[in-house]
Formats: sequence, structure tokens, C-alpha cells
Amino acid sequence: MAKNKAETFIGFCVKARKIALGSGAIGVLRRGVYLVLVCSSAGENTKKLALKYKNRFNCPLMICRCGLENAVNKPGCKIAAVRDKDLAKAIAANACEEYEIYAGGVES
Repeated sequence: MAKNKAETFIGFCVKARKIALGSGAIGVLRRGVYLVLVCSSAGENTKKLALKYKNRFNCPLMICRCGLENAVNKPGCKIAAVRDKDLAKAIAANACEEYEIYAGGVES
């Protein structure tokens, strides 16, 4: 299966260590988060936590429909935060049907 551009940029974040994986790693951050990623298969509490982080850091929230754990290469990872401004912009600009920006409303 071929990777799309957004997934490739997420891989760049992992290589450059510019991504925080998991709610514990994101919770200790005070600033410097430019994009929050959440897996569509995450539980309701994780999705609420992602919205909380979106509001705290005043950044976009992106929902990954193809599995975030595949993109970051870490089994069980359901939430992540991109800490590089340029890579966050590149991921958001290359959003497709598997990666879409959360615009509010009910998520199913």
C-alpha cells in the first residue's frame, strides 16, 4: 500500500523527533504544538482529550482514518502532537480522505 503525502510528512516528524506520541507526552507540554493528530478508532475519552489539547495549544486537530499507529510506527498509538511548525503546515496542506481536519460537530 502506497503512503500518501500526509503520512510521509508524519514519518519525517518521527525521524526528526518533532512529534509527541501519547496523551502522557502531550500533557506535559506547555507550548510548541502546531497540530494534534487523533486516530478515528480512538475511544471517546481520547477524542475529548484531543479536543482539549486542540483548544489548549490553539492548533488544528486532524483525524486519521487509516490508523495513526501505522503512520508513527508505534502499535497502540491513538494520539500525537506535531511540534514543528513547517511540518504541521505540510501535513495539514496535504490532508486527503484518510487525513482530514476536524471542523467541529459530531464525530462518528
